[in-house]
Amino acid sequence: MSKPIIYESLKNAKRIKVYIPYNQYNIRVNFKTLDSTFWHPNQKLWSIINTPENLILIKDIFKNDFIIMPYKASKKIEVRSLNTKAEDALLLLEKTLLLKRYSLSSVRSYKKHLSVFFSNFMEYDFKQITKEQIEGFIYQLIKKNSISESYQNQMINAIKAYYELVLELPREYYNIKRPKRSLSLPNVLSEQEVLKIIQHPKNLKHRAILTTIYSAGLRISELPNLRVVDIHSNDGYIYIKDCKGKKDRKTVLAKNLLILLRKYYKQYKPSYWLFEGINGDKYSKSSITSIFRRAVKETNSNPWATVHTLRHSFATHCLQNNVNLRHIQNMLGHNSSKTTEIYTKTIEINNKNITSPLDLLLKKNNLQT
Repeated sequence: MSKPIIYESLKNAKRIKVYIPYNQYNIRVNFKTLDSTFWHPNQKLWSIINTPENLILIKDIFKNDFIIMPYKASKKIEVRSLNTKAEDALLLLEKTLLLKRYSLSSVRSYKKHLSVFFSNFMEYDFKQITKEQIEGFIYQLIKKNSISESYQNQMINAIKAYYELVLELPREYYNIKRPKRSLSLPNVLSEQEVLKIIQHPKNLKHRAILTTIYSAGLRISELPNLRVVDIHSNDGYIYIKDCKGKKDRKTVLAKNLLILLRKYYKQYKPSYWLFEGINGDKYSKSSITSIFRRAVKETNSNPWATVHTLRHSFATHCLQNNVNLRHIQNMLGHNSSKTTEIYTKTIEINNKNITSPLDLLLKKNNLQT
């Protein structure tokens, strides 16, 4: 069993960060009773105000059975004001990406990361910057700023977009080294945890939102874009338009979800978007997250879970119910079956669903240990 971790506070840090393994329920409950505790979902860490008294309380709750580790936080990256050449290059990137119909969020992300890159190479002719110089730049970000693997990949994507899409240089020439892919498994909720979460909201719209995400395996970004006409009740499917990768797809429409959506429709009468926000606008992703976080907290479910965990759980539960992997791939909208196959590793393994060769061997020979 893994132990709780207390991270050494940085100089002048206002909070102490701690890691509490999910299976140590009692410790987590006791920690939450302390004043000023807070859950950081992105970091999957808890924190409390940094005082000597609080540190003593934490150690007492952990019963001196814990690990102390240094906390390595990313350092702020300094960005110089861009000159005219760099600003023009950013505008050209934006124009190219918009013409290729990249999403606005992708355009903003690429421009943000490329601004950091350009601010370090404004004295150079951008076309003459070598692959080795680019990798040296990323190496310095890792060493000096402790950037995450995600930030590193986003930076590489932005640089490649400029050189390959804007300057139209060969892809092979800018085959920049990427971090080794993490083999971590998706976080998955049990069927009972999902049931508690989706049935917890008293508000009918909130319950319908969480149930729709789980029952159809949706991404959080796809839920607000659902239209009333996307629910094909006669044919038993939900139509997902312009999902990730600019693709359309179909996913299953659960019979019980249809019953719930009909109750919801009669009460709220949405006109265009299936789930409307204020003034008939799309429902916001932040509101969906708030609904989910409240349901998780009030049901004492896995605090590491996010809205996307419902999608992971949908895929895993489909596999457990012997749904064909190809069908799951299509419902999730994965290009490659290899992406979907990760869920074969999330299926629960225990002696209730798998018989060990030892049990079979002894049973055949009428023996016992």
